[in-house]
Amino acid sequence: MTAPTRRRPAAGEAHRLLPPAVLFAVTVGLCAMVLIPLLYIVLASLNTDLGVASGEFWPSTFSLDSYTRIWTTADLSTGLLNSMLVCTFVAIASAVLGTMTAYVLVRYTFVGRITILRGLVGMQSIPGTLMLLPVFVLYSSAGNYLGVAVVGTRWGLFLAYLTFALPFSTWVMVTYLRGLPRELEEAGRMDGASTVRILFRIIVPLSLPAIVVSGIFAFLLGWNDVLFASVLTRPETQTAAVALSIFGATQEGGAIPVYSQVMAAALVTAAPVVILYLVFQRYLVGGLTAGGVK
Repeated sequence: MTAPTRRRPAAGEAHRLLPPAVLFAVTVGLCAMVLIPLLYIVLASLNTDLGVASGEFWPSTFSLDSYTRIWTTADLSTGLLNSMLVCTFVAIASAVLGTMTAYVLVRYTFVGRITILRGLVGMQSIPGTLMLLPVFVLYSSAGNYLGVAVVGTRWGLFLAYLTFALPFSTWVMVTYLRGLPRELEEAGRMDGASTVRILFRIIVPLSLPAIVVSGIFAFLLGWNDVLFASVLTRPETQTAAVALSIFGATQEGGAIPVYSQVMAAALVTAAPVVILYLVFQRYLVGGLTAGGVK
């Protein structure tokens, strides 16, 4: 007597953990948690300061005055320029160095390779807050003993961000390069290509989605940072996040808080990140999923 065989699910059969009604309610609730505050920020930025302070959700009069005033009251122009310069160079440097380092770690075997790979993972668990004081002391010591001003400069902030972005970018590239076939490199070597040419003519074009992902995450690390930027910069080198936090803090306790200008400054500060996602959305989806599929 043969044992009854279990029916295997069809290839296109959908299995859900939640009933459709509950899944719909959860989806609507999560979307509302994100969209309602965003809608309030947009409406408040189009309102007057007095209207927002009085508790109006829908503006009685729509105005763009807050978007014109923030450039003098919040000094966003300097902050945005500093953030774009520092974060762009961090993204490019971390993507380039991470790609080259990952290629060596994946394609070559040497003493200490596994230790380095484990160290890349372990460094992700170190909170940045614990590194603030050591980094500041190190930068101050460099200024005292070497005569080189590091604290308060853009390149000093660039080095601090690169220190935290490079391990993550390298690990992203290690995960991606493990899925690339070695036959492509062997074919290039048979044609007489050097290692550098193989890296930049074969590996880099095939790894472009992962390179974009690592660069964007490095960009966001610097763009969203307030802690290091508030300590390692001065007014002429402060980033947009610091300028926004200072602007919001100085308005507390005033006669009429300029909440409309604060909301407008927040949207202007977030606009470059949104544009970055929209431009590189195709590469982001490919880079985040290709490593797991291969």
